[in-house]
Amino acid sequence: MMTFFIVGLIVYVVFFLSIFDIYFTSPLVHGMTPQHVPLAPPAKCLVLFVADGLRADTWNNLIMHVVSQETRVPTESRPGHVALIAGFYEDVSAVAKGWKENPVELDSVFNESRHSWCWGSPDILPMFAKGATGDHVYTHTYPPEREDFASTDASRIDTWVFDEVKVECFYVGAFK
Repeated sequence: MMTFFIVGLIVYVVFFLSIFDIYFTSPLVHGMTPQHVPLAPPAKCLVLFVADGLRADTWNNLIMHVVSQETRVPTESRPGHVALIAGFYEDVSAVAKGWKENPVELDSVFNESRHSWCWGSPDILPMFAKGATGDHVYTHTYPPEREDFASTDASRIDTWVFDEVKVECFYVGAFK
């Protein structure tokens, strides 16, 4: 009876620890050689607007199309941004490595472009600028004290981003 209990406990511990091995092992492969694509890019310029927190039903009501949505863990704000800009979902193992302070280095569209301008959250933008070689990713973040998630006016941050982009594009001429 004791042998059966010990074998059962060992099997339970192995299965339990396998969960951590499966979910907390990074799927990212580092040290790969960048590949050159001989084709011309499909466009000279990419403009990407991300409306964080925009619900699918709001989008459906505006355009009358069916929109699919999907989320992954960790579900703060970055997983969708990483998927859009780097091509993979957030590394779950990064949670155990100081997820916010020391994000996992990743290759993104910003790294491969000549110049990138970004406006937005101080929690998200530095992650994409961190791994960029050279000085071609320009990030403009709003002050952290502007983030008031308890506020009834959630558009304050969006208005700040819109105003900054408008000033940078039309008055300062950063893109000329």
